[in-house]
Amino acid sequence: MKTLALLGRWAAVLILLLGALLAGPVWMLASDQIVTEGHWSALDRSSANIAPSPEDVSEAVVQVYAARAYNWRGAFGVHVWIATKAQNADHYRLHQVLSWRRPTVVSSIDTPDRFWFGNSPELLADYRGEQAQTMIPRIADAVARFPYADLYRVWPGPNSNSFIAWVAREVPGFAVPLPITAIGKDYLFDSVLAPAPSGTGYQLSLGGVVGVLVAREEGIEVNILGLGVGVDIMRPAIKLPGIGRLGMPARVMGNH
Repeated sequence: MKTLALLGRWAAVLILLLGALLAGPVWMLASDQIVTEGHWSALDRSSANIAPSPEDVSEAVVQVYAARAYNWRGAFGVHVWIATKAQNADHYRLHQVLSWRRPTVVSSIDTPDRFWFGNSPELLADYRGEQAQTMIPRIADAVARFPYADLYRVWPGPNSNSFIAWVAREVPGFAVPLPITAIGKDYLFDSVLAPAPSGTGYQLSLGGVVGVLVAREEGIEVNILGLGVGVDIMRPAIKLPGIGRLGMPARVMGNH
């Protein structure tokens, strides 16, 4: 009887934990903050007019964007990508992982700040000039070396956000504090300890399922079953699963 009672308590705790973790995503869907209607081909993919035009800016540019994932997945998290423009180039090149492609890694000339199937992009990092020009070949090299280009798992990873976090760690000076809603950023592949994507702290993670991150830029984050909760002390805010950041906006990393 004692064993059954103990199991019952643990089951109740797990149910409450799951309920708390899923409350945010459920709220995002119930409040119609996520685009769930319309075929992907008909959803907005236009420019958000955030990135500088190559016609107006000759200097090198490296930017990182995040936008809510397509359809119901957006209630849980975001999709993140890198956009680069070399000095005097007349175009941007995007680096990202796409679940429907094999290999999953895609580097293509494209609009840097496009809506992601109806969802507006948010700028996470912005590097310009000589620093950006130095980063661009190193980013391209890291992208080409990504070791899991033939494997994609929405949860716990590797996915598009695991890819961006990996590239950020591989390129010196490329600090990218990923949002709490970037599910998969805590997947560390064959490691359990790694620098935070911002380069200002460290994170411990067991297969991307459970873990903790402590860094100056990200603050303190706890990953439970792939969903994160946290608090930012430097720029006061709380971070909730699905909902994201409540409080001061995160700092856009870079030199611009």
